[in-house]
Parts: sequence; C-alpha cells; structure tokens
Amino acid sequence: MLVSKKPLVVITRKLPDPIETRMRELFEARLNVDDRRLSKSELIDAVKYANVLVPTITDHISEEIINAAGPNLKLIANFGNGTDNIDVAAAAKRGITVTNTPNVLTEDTADMTMALMLALPRRLVEGAAILLDDGKWEGWGPTWMLGRRIWGKRLGIVGMGRIGTAVARRAKAFGLSIHYHNRKPVNPKTEEELEATYWESLDQMLARMDIISVNCPSTPATFHLLSARRIALMQPTAFVVNTARGQIIDEHALIEQLEHGKLSGAALDVFEHEPAVNSKLRKLAKQGKVVIVPHMGSATLEGRIDMGEKVIINIRTFIDGHRPPDRVLPDRV
Repeated sequence: MLVSKKPLVVITRKLPDPIETRMRELFEARLNVDDRRLSKSELIDAVKYANVLVPTITDHISEEIINAAGPNLKLIANFGNGTDNIDVAAAAKRGITVTNTPNVLTEDTADMTMALMLALPRRLVEGAAILLDDGKWEGWGPTWMLGRRIWGKRLGIVGMGRIGTAVARRAKAFGLSIHYHNRKPVNPKTEEELEATYWESLDQMLARMDIISVNCPSTPATFHLLSARRIALMQPTAFVVNTARGQIIDEHALIEQLEHGKLSGAALDVFEHEPAVNSKLRKLAKQGKVVIVPHMGSATLEGRIDMGEKVIINIRTFIDGHRPPDRVLPDRV
C-alpha cells in the first residue's frame, strides 16, 4: 500500500485531456506533453523515483527496467488491454503490481475489424485513391473495379474472446457464416445465437475459410500462430484481417503468399515490427493487395477516455490499500 496521499505517477505518453486533468487533480502526475516515446534510459530514470508508472503498448518495460526500479515503485498501471509490453513475472518478483485496462476496447476494435473486412474485398481504398488522381476516373463501367462480396462467405475467427465474439455478431449481420477456433468452445447460448461452428483444429479451419480474422491475444503461445505452414493452408481466394497483434502472423510468410498470388489479400492494423512497416507491405498496398492502417483499432476518443478512467480506478484502488480490479497475474499472461 502507498502511504502518500499524492503519489508520484509518471505517465509515459500524452493521454486525452480529461484524463490528464483528472490525474493532476488526484496525483502528483508527471505528464509527457510532447507525446514522444521515452528512451530506455528515461524509463529507467522514471522507475527509480515514481510510485506508479503508467506506460502504454509502445513502452517495453523489460526485466532490466523493472530491476532498476527504486523501492517506491509499487504499481505499473498499463494504459492498454494487453500486457505483452511488460515483463509481468519480473514485476511480481520485485513485489510490483501490474494492471491493465480490459473490456473497454471491444466494440471499437470490432468496428475496425468489420471496416477492414469490408474495405479489403470491395477495394474501397483503391477506389478512393482513384478519385484523388485528377482525370484518372472515366466513369462507371460494368467490369471496372470489381471486388468480391462478403455476404454468404465463411468467416474464420482466430480467438473467440470478447472482441472475437463482437466481430462475429457484426459479421453475422452482414450475412457471413461464422466459424471459430479457440482453446475451448464458447458458451452454448452464444454459439447458438451466432450459429457458429467450432473448430478444434486451427489447420482444418484455415483451409476452408474465405476470410480469416485474427482476434486472439499476443502471448508466447500465439507468437507466429499463423506460421508459414499454416498460411500455406489457406485458399488462394482467402483474405486475412488482423487487428490483434502483428507478432501473431509470420509477416514474412504472409508477404510471400501475397506476392505469389496464393492469397487474395490482407488487411492489417498491426505489424510484426511496429512501428516499422515492411516496405514490401507498402508495395503490396499500392498494388491493391493489402490494406494497411496505423494501429487504429482502438482509436476513438470515447475508448481512450474509458481506458484512462480504468487506469485511474486501478491507481486509486491500490492507493486505498485494496486489490486493483484489473490486476494481472504472471500465470495468466
């Protein structure tokens, strides 16, 4: 438990104004007004003096950084749904509690997934770009800019958690047939509502789907879950959509399949070596084979404010001597 009524809270990136204002009211908050990524040395300096660190997914809070923490650091309150950017086990060894902000990004991320699922086969980005090129559009034609309909197609969801289920509800409304792979089947009522088919074998599901949506968390077990071998199982007419984490897909293998016409396309909101984007992906995007957007899945003002409010609740609860509602345990990462 922290004793100080005004603990020093270091926030690594700029947050929405209402959240920063509330942070200043409640805590001795050190803000990042320039919104630049802190270097490793700056993060080490922060953890030496802070009572609470509020990092984001762009901050790699490694064992080295955690071991450099001073005795005052008692809580790492992550501004994000995942904790793959934090060595939770190392924090636990130092007696540092870690929290995250689950259950606030579900609808926003599902909306983005559905937007990409529509944009890719219907060639929306290509079409919009043509109108920006003066004189290139000569008018409607019966065989011009033909895409593919999604109604009646089979959607395979990899990871049927909250976001995967929200994607399934939207996709069903668009007339897709819902299939999914998960560690275990979802609640029978949910499965019945979505008329969803459970596949215990990811390999078998991938080989039979028209669209694959990646919605599972990033963990050591899901690193390159869609490996070169598994990507090769997909039909050449299939599309891949990823709004989860870039590391779940072997990006090099995905690019190879797209370059050789062994996949119809991919829509990516996340990248394996983010923020770097593979130059081959940019080239494929210019060819209309890929839609790429810069990690915008949760980028709504409402969603980011909800995340910030969860961070504040976790900090306040911890300061008051109670277990934070969104505590992350090492054995659950």
